[in-house]
Amino acid sequence: MTNFFATYGFLIVSMLLGAMLGLSLYLPLMTGQLSLASPGFYALGGYISAILSTTVFKQNGNLFPLPWLFLEMLIAGIITGLLGIVVGVPALRLRGIYLAIATIAFVEILRVLSLNLDITGGAVGIFGIPQPFGTPIEYLWIALPLMLVSMALLYRLERIRVGRAFAAIRADELVADAIGINPTFYKVLAFTLGAILAGVVGAVSAHFLNTWNARQGTFDASIIYLTSVLIGGNRTFLGPVLGGMVFTALPEVLRAIAATAGLPIWLAQFLRDGRLIIFGLLIVLGTIFFPQGLVTPELFKRWRKGNS
Repeated sequence: MTNFFATYGFLIVSMLLGAMLGLSLYLPLMTGQLSLASPGFYALGGYISAILSTTVFKQNGNLFPLPWLFLEMLIAGIITGLLGIVVGVPALRLRGIYLAIATIAFVEILRVLSLNLDITGGAVGIFGIPQPFGTPIEYLWIALPLMLVSMALLYRLERIRVGRAFAAIRADELVADAIGINPTFYKVLAFTLGAILAGVVGAVSAHFLNTWNARQGTFDASIIYLTSVLIGGNRTFLGPVLGGMVFTALPEVLRAIAATAGLPIWLAQFLRDGRLIIFGLLIVLGTIFFPQGLVTPELFKRWRKGNS
């Protein structure tokens, strides 16, 4: 068991972080808003943590103190939440593909800024981010409780008045507005909650990866998170959790298959480097055959009836 965690500890923690990033994309989708801004907030949260830990909270020699990491997570959540409000109020006036394009532009703006600012390390990025743990698997002490809390909050959110307002707006925004629900308020709220979650995950990931640069928040990442939500399921929070874990692990599985299965060179190279093509195909096939994803509320209803 020790060897297992030593070998796959990095992947296990990455899967949990990927699941939470899927949830950050699922939150605005609860109101029917296709936002691809999560990688931008994720990158911003990582930069906040990286800058604070290497300058303000600089630690020499010993492990990075956990209280400072929690403070970085709090600061990252506050800043990304405020930025989520600033970006969400004008952007969420758009709908559908226009909102998706606007949020992609937001991600690209942040990426270009990070490439050209001295405080972010430019194209090189920030290296030597101090570690609060000695091994990757120990990050479970942060990642696992954070994911469980996120899932518990989403579970509760789907069952209270706010969640019902989200569902009403998603079903028909005009009807929701007619019965007294403020669509703008709830759409901005969902967008901001997603931004906060992505920023907090970014703060943890900066330490986990030990380096942070502009490649952490790109359009490629948006496609991966979108795939995890659309294929995993976009009608319940368990779908993005399952999808985030699977699609975080999938590139490593494909690389392992390419390295050990004795495949032709062209096929092995495709499996190693063509993950975005594979994800794109999965999005197309998934939306055709599983429009609500693999995990749906109806699935749980049938499961309960079968066990009753």
